[in-house]
Parts: sequence; C-alpha cells; structure tokens
Amino acid sequence: MKVTVHDSMSDIARDDWNSLAGNDYPFLRHEFLQLAEETGCVTPDNGWAPRHLTISDGGKLRAAMPLYEKSHSWGEFVFDWAWANAYQQAGLSYYPKLVSAVPFTPAPSTRLLLREPDDFDAAAGLLQAGVTLATESECSSLHILFPSAADLPHLKKAGLLIRKDCQFHWHNNNYRNFDQFLATFTSVKRKKARRDRRRVAESGIKFRRIKGADIDAETWSVVYRLISRTFMLRGSMPYYSESFFRGVSEQIPEGILIILAEIGSTAVAAAVFFESDICLYGRYWGSDGHYDSLHFETCYYQGIDYCIESGKQVFEPGTQGEHKISRGFSPVSTWSAHWLAHPQFSNAIEEYLGEEGKHVDRYIESIDSRTPYKMPEDS
Repeated sequence: MKVTVHDSMSDIARDDWNSLAGNDYPFLRHEFLQLAEETGCVTPDNGWAPRHLTISDGGKLRAAMPLYEKSHSWGEFVFDWAWANAYQQAGLSYYPKLVSAVPFTPAPSTRLLLREPDDFDAAAGLLQAGVTLATESECSSLHILFPSAADLPHLKKAGLLIRKDCQFHWHNNNYRNFDQFLATFTSVKRKKARRDRRRVAESGIKFRRIKGADIDAETWSVVYRLISRTFMLRGSMPYYSESFFRGVSEQIPEGILIILAEIGSTAVAAAVFFESDICLYGRYWGSDGHYDSLHFETCYYQGIDYCIESGKQVFEPGTQGEHKISRGFSPVSTWSAHWLAHPQFSNAIEEYLGEEGKHVDRYIESIDSRTPYKMPEDS
C-alpha cells in the first residue's frame, strides 16, 4: 500500500475520491471539500491546512481520509479548549494538531473512506499514517471528529481514545403527513406545536422551497445577507462564503435546499439545508428581525414536512439546542476519537473521557423522559 499526503483536494482525482465517498453524504463529496478550499474558506491562513490522506494499491485508490492541520479549535464542534489550556499551563504546545473532519460541519459520517467496508488493513493504514504524520509534523495530537458508528471498531483497534456526546435527530416513522406525526405527541405538546405554526401563519408568512439547480445568484445574495446578519449578531461571520454556496448549488445541485420565509415578495428569513437520499441536514439560518416562532417553523417544522413528503428517514438539524426536544427530536449518540502524543496527558484525558461518557449517558436518559411523544400506555 502506498500512502500519500495531499495539500489540496485538487491533487486527488474527483472520480477516484467520490468512488470511495459515495453519494449518501454531500459533505464528503470531492466537490464540497474542494470548493471549501478554492473559495478561501478552508486554507492554511485561516487555520485549516489540508493534509488529506490516500492509500493506493496497484495504482488504484483503496482508502482515503479528509485531514487538516489546525492552529486552533474553531469550527469543530467537539470542544477541546480545556485540553489546550491544560497544555499551555504545563508549558506545552497543543497546536498544531491534526483533525479529520468536514470543516464547520458537525454531521456524523464515516471518516475512513474504504473501497471495501471490511478492509481493516486499509483502515489501520490510514490511522497509522495519521499518527505518523502528527509525529513527523510535531503535532500534539490526532482527532477524528463525528465518525460513524461503523468507524468505531477501527478507531478502537488503533488505540484511539473514544469520546461520547449527543445530538438531537428526528426519525421518520413512515408518517403520511405532518398531522400524523403530531398525533404521536401528548395533547399538551401537540397544542404547543400547532400554536407555534399558527403564529407564523397569522403573521402572513409563506414558505418557498428552492432546490439547488434553481437557486440563482440573486437568491443566494438575499439568503447570504440574512445568514450574515444573524451571524454578526452573535459576533462572527459565516464560516462559508457566498461564492462557496453558489459553487455547491452549481456542482452538487441535488445536495442543497433553501427554504425561504416571505411576506409578500420580500424574504424575511431563510434556512439552508443539505440532503442525501435518506437524510436532511439543517445547517444555516438567518432573518431580518424577530418573528414569533419563525425560527422553529423554518428550521424544524418545514424540514420535517419536507422529510415526510420526500420520504427521508432522518433529519439532523445541527448541534446543541434542547429546544429541539419539544419539536420531536430525540437524543442520538455521537462520537469522536483522539490520539495524543504526550503519554501523561493521554492517560489523564482517557480517565476524563470515561467520566464524561457516564455523564452523557445520564443526560441522554434524562432527555428520553422529556420527549413530547406519548408513552405506549397513552396510545
């Protein structure tokens, strides 16, 4: 097996990469990752230096892993700031570090792109190559963020420390329509959801869906203005640029969706979604002001409606936010894996992760008792 480190996605043939990544997860597509680099959203200057790994065998791509050398921990959504502070207090450098992730995208999927799913040798080769690169580059650590459950046996076998967290996802139980979905709620929660939706309708707001191939430059300009306003109110700018989004809608039109909230012909809010055949991913939201319940309607209820109509089985609306629970989203375990070069810190973090995992388990258990769904005896 031949291992190669690539400083740009453009160094890897698109068809070769996509033959491993498949079409089930838009964020792993070669087009998505290359656009992030080409549009200046992911570059060494902003702390994301590409170090993608590939393994070839007989001239044919056998395995690959998206990988970046990081000089900070922004845009990862698996928080290790405390680890970095501990390193600093000990007089050590936590940065640079290596991170296998999709930049700014906390959506679980495989990080070990294998031509054959049970190719343990290639998986081990990718992870060993990551550790070797971290050592040779004097990086403190290697982190695999939001891997799939199928990746975990490979990660554990390679000796990485496993960290557990959770997100809130919606699952489609073959609902015929939104009303059938709401019928699974308790009476109190069902009334609340309907009240949320009624408030938006009474404001005169209508919704329009626009698929990737139909999103023109003018629409992107409007949407990006709304998103940017909401980001700026939180003290930052969107991670991805308008030119990036335009590129995605041109190159992966089947993978992106906009839901516009309009009063008359004026867009007052927008949500950007990505999608695969089976899953909808909520990503970005923006509005030009405050409208009662509009965030819940645009980002959650409209997404659920779309999933039911299009037959998608899962809706992942993003990280955090217990307000999702009362809208029908349930806790789902997510994972990350970590290798640290410093043995004492590795031992300390391993112990910490064990205790943290127990806390996450208790948290998930407590959330399960607070979902809006009827108990079996209530049905």
